[in-house]
Amino acid sequence: MEAMVDATDSQMAMLADLVESLAAAEATLSSMQAARDGLLAMAGRLAVDIAQEAGHPDGGEMTIRSVAAEIGTIQRVSDRTVERRMSDASWVVDRFPSVWHAQGAGRISAAHSRVIVDAGAHLDDEADRAAYAAEALEAAAVESPNRLRRIARRIAEKYQKRSVTERHRDAREKRRVWMKEGDDGMAEIGMHGPAAIVHGMFDRLSQMAHALKEENGRAAKESGAVRDERTVDQLRADLMADLVLTGSPLAHDTEDGLLDAIQARVEVTVPASSLRDGQDGTADECHSPPAELDGEMPIDIGTARFFAGSVPGWDRVFTHPTNGAVLSVDRYRPGEQLRRHLRARDQRCRFPTCGLAARKCDIDHNVAASTGGATSHENLAAFCRRHHMLKHHSPWHVEQRPGGVLEWTSPLGRTYIDQPPAQNTVTFTDAGTSAAPF
Repeated sequence: MEAMVDATDSQMAMLADLVESLAAAEATLSSMQAARDGLLAMAGRLAVDIAQEAGHPDGGEMTIRSVAAEIGTIQRVSDRTVERRMSDASWVVDRFPSVWHAQGAGRISAAHSRVIVDAGAHLDDEADRAAYAAEALEAAAVESPNRLRRIARRIAEKYQKRSVTERHRDAREKRRVWMKEGDDGMAEIGMHGPAAIVHGMFDRLSQMAHALKEENGRAAKESGAVRDERTVDQLRADLMADLVLTGSPLAHDTEDGLLDAIQARVEVTVPASSLRDGQDGTADECHSPPAELDGEMPIDIGTARFFAGSVPGWDRVFTHPTNGAVLSVDRYRPGEQLRRHLRARDQRCRFPTCGLAARKCDIDHNVAASTGGATSHENLAAFCRRHHMLKHHSPWHVEQRPGGVLEWTSPLGRTYIDQPPAQNTVTFTDAGTSAAPF
């Protein structure tokens, strides 16, 4: 039976209008994205021109960073993201203009454009790129981005003047590992590296997972114990965590075990009330604020309680009972109290839009110590190295106001206020309540 045999003429006409409207909307979106790429590429060129005219020895790096920060703060986007977008946009506009124009005209989508540019990224000759783009655009007119990827790679291969070995040697320089936050106390870790190594890593994890699953099943059958019900995917993830967190980097370690001695480090903030047990012996999560990992994302209270009970010492952050502001920080063991106070107050880099954890940042004097600036929390703040340099080597200017508030002024004279992040704590609305949680 035909799926839509019962549809009326008016319903079919409405469907036809919806399909046409969605196609037009997609073409408009692609065109606007291309227009944005053009503007971002222009911003990158303007920054380079400004730097070249001034003879900046860094080749315009700090000027580009300053321009990216100007764009990012008004859009409420990280300047790192803006700088990456500027670079990507320049790559499309300058090296693949026909692809950019096709997207601007709505003939291909932004996804098609990315596939074509990525597949032809290593074509250095301008004529080869133009010829490749022309062929790829013909395929893009009738294929989905997913199907286009394989076709574009084959087309690009025809114009390659360098061997796979040479290109692979360059590509290896871009190997990296990254982390991406997820929801519900989860996160992702990814790796970009030589295909043979990555495939080998995945295969070994898979072999281990299948072998463990079979062994667990055999042991449960023989002993009558509870069967391990973890899936192969779950076992792969658990095995990878086990290997990374407890394994030894034998191929890179020194004779005295320098790397083997390094342990994983995270920061967890948790209201003391959330550590208390409920009547059934478990933490009452429904009525307590969640714990936070690195001041960024909530994690389950069970994990937080495990860390709180297993570390040799942890910082107590005393906060105001009604507004949550940091009052003081101490620790069961002596340490750098001022640094702990600043990490607790700032939690992250204090440049607007930046979210790098404070423990990875520099502690910077707003008024330099060399000119009489006090080494106190009223004159100190956490800045990541990128924005620490931006503060000192660009027209961006910052002043510290009472309460840890920072007032940034951009090269265009725009003002941005960065408030200390709200503490992960308990506050009371009853003015008569005197208890101060920590």
